[in-house]
Amino acid sequence: MKKEVQVPLQFDSLSDAHRVMGLPAPQHPLISLLNGARTELNMPPGSHVLRFYKISYKPKQSAKLKYGQRYYDFTEGGLLFAAPGQLIGSHDHDYQTIDCSQYTLLIHPDFLLHYPLAKKIKQYGFFSYSADEALHLSEEERETIMSIFKMIEKELNSRIDDFSQDVMISHIESLLNYSNRFYKRQFITRKVVNNDLLVKLEELLDKYFTDDSSSSQGLPTVQYLSEQLHLSPSYLSDMLRSLVGQNAQQFIHEKLFEKAKELLSTTTLSVSEVAYQLGFEHSQSFSRFFKVKAKLSPLQFRQSFN
Repeated sequence: MKKEVQVPLQFDSLSDAHRVMGLPAPQHPLISLLNGARTELNMPPGSHVLRFYKISYKPKQSAKLKYGQRYYDFTEGGLLFAAPGQLIGSHDHDYQTIDCSQYTLLIHPDFLLHYPLAKKIKQYGFFSYSADEALHLSEEERETIMSIFKMIEKELNSRIDDFSQDVMISHIESLLNYSNRFYKRQFITRKVVNNDLLVKLEELLDKYFTDDSSSSQGLPTVQYLSEQLHLSPSYLSDMLRSLVGQNAQQFIHEKLFEKAKELLSTTTLSVSEVAYQLGFEHSQSFSRFFKVKAKLSPLQFRQSFN
């Protein structure tokens, strides 16, 4: 019997989310702060898609990555981020779940209109991290984040005036700036597991170029490598920036260039054959790529060894 495909729930407005969770209508149509310590948040089964930003603080996170399962930073809790249009949850459970978040901030994009934050918020990579790449907080960091949530809560419960939105935007910016700083710390304190991931990544690329995967599947992609490492593409790029100063695409190109130099200098393969073995669809594309990197054409590079 064919399994029925379940369509994710769509939450187009904050009012939709409040209604489904059995909560009163939000005080503001474009921003809402849910306090899980005061109200039980009943989430529907299955996956859902939000049309707004979601920032949740969940206490006592295990802080384990799928890769390794031996390393963790702190157990004081973690922040999870989701951007509009992002799929959240799964259909693995057919029962109603309870959101164990202590705080959940929902922000409709329209609330940020006419503020620089409307553009800047899209530049924070952690909004596209997966759930197991949450921001794990130390006790001191947790206190900082909690203080901002409490200021947001106080402002939402205060009388609205001409400065209310400006103050709220300022609090949101502080929350995101501190989150960005703490994620940078996380990449540093996770250096052991991240170095293991870097070794694994280099092994994956070496294997990709030597077992004919490149000639049959084309150039290695960030998506392919992140899936092999059980990481989101954004997290992989940010991790590499902290370790080697390059994003994932730049890292792939550097490895591709090193492999190209190796093949040109140690084999008799033609330029077209080298291009094909590396995964380039056209030898002209390979030649352009190589010349940008080496300031020499592939043939000029080969001749320099003779």
